[in-house]
Amino acid sequence: MTLKIHIEDGVPPYEQVRAQISEQARSGALPVGYRLPTVRGLAESLGLAANTVAKAYRALEADGVIETRGRNGTFVAAAGSAAERQLASAAQSYAERARRLGLAQADALAAVRDALRAAYGARE
Repeated sequence: MTLKIHIEDGVPPYEQVRAQISEQARSGALPVGYRLPTVRGLAESLGLAANTVAKAYRALEADGVIETRGRNGTFVAAAGSAAERQLASAAQSYAERARRLGLAQADALAAVRDALRAAYGARE
């Protein structure tokens, strides 16, 4: 696992850690079941505070990207497990709300595209 933190980016270090681990897990560079370094170990290797890495790990776990198995460590979770279920649930809730608000399907879809561009940047 290779992570690079760019302090001058303006992106918080915990978010950089979260985004890089998430991308590597989703791309397969970090395979399912890969054991991640301890919070303290990763923090030391990156020159970050342990709380910064812990915050990233908590966010990754909430997203279903990683799972903590008690004293056994933290591992890359099975792809599509909790993350895909949460995404599908959020999408369903959004679709139902858009319909209740009387939005046309095209307008609801355009709003999602705008939100994704804002969240991911203008990479299309």
